[in-house]
Amino acid sequence: MDGRSLDYTFRIRDLPASERPRERLRDAGPNALSNAELLAILLRTGTRSESALALGSRLLAQFSGLAGLARASFREMCATHGIGEAKAAELMAGFELGRRLLALHPEERAVVRSPADAANLIQAEMGLLPQEHLRVLLLNTKNRVLGVSEVYKGNVNSSMVRPGEVFRDAVRENCPAVIVAHNHPSGDPTPSQEDVQMTRRLVDAGKLLDIEVLDHLVIAGNSFVSLREKKLGFE
Repeated sequence: MDGRSLDYTFRIRDLPASERPRERLRDAGPNALSNAELLAILLRTGTRSESALALGSRLLAQFSGLAGLARASFREMCATHGIGEAKAAELMAGFELGRRLLALHPEERAVVRSPADAANLIQAEMGLLPQEHLRVLLLNTKNRVLGVSEVYKGNVNSSMVRPGEVFRDAVRENCPAVIVAHNHPSGDPTPSQEDVQMTRRLVDAGKLLDIEVLDHLVIAGNSFVSLREKKLGFE
């Protein structure tokens, strides 16, 4: 090393073309990118010790997801390592444009067509969380995402998870379907027996409430498992 910092262009170009955010956006469209990748494009540069991708992932983890980051104040963003006034202004402008677009066109909300679509919305931040979190994606009749609710933080297990709390926001918003997701900080997304039991309980409770549980995702790092695809708890 000659003492020079590695800039964003070098870091991203050092990746295979299929993994570079800008190229992926160009070739596959913005819907194919994770939240961290989209943030990396907005941020453009990282820091001496991390790429823009790593910085985006750290922001999502620090502010408990995209919704938390979007609610952060200008001062809170600037207090974060790697975010100066210029980056904070760019992020806040991007979030505000998104809010204004949704206000004009609610039909432009993300659509979930597969487990990967759902994972792309939450994996970047949930995969880095040091504790277990359980979140619920609220969907309308066309599987458009109306919001993401955090139900539990800390210890997520079948005995502690109460269906009433999981479905609370879905009932309030009159959502016909949800996707449940929780993370494994261990890094292994393999569903446990408790995960399968919890899925069965939620599927059964959803039937009573006329709310379909479309899937239960277990997220760990950069990987995830769909219990629906594995036919675990959805028999």
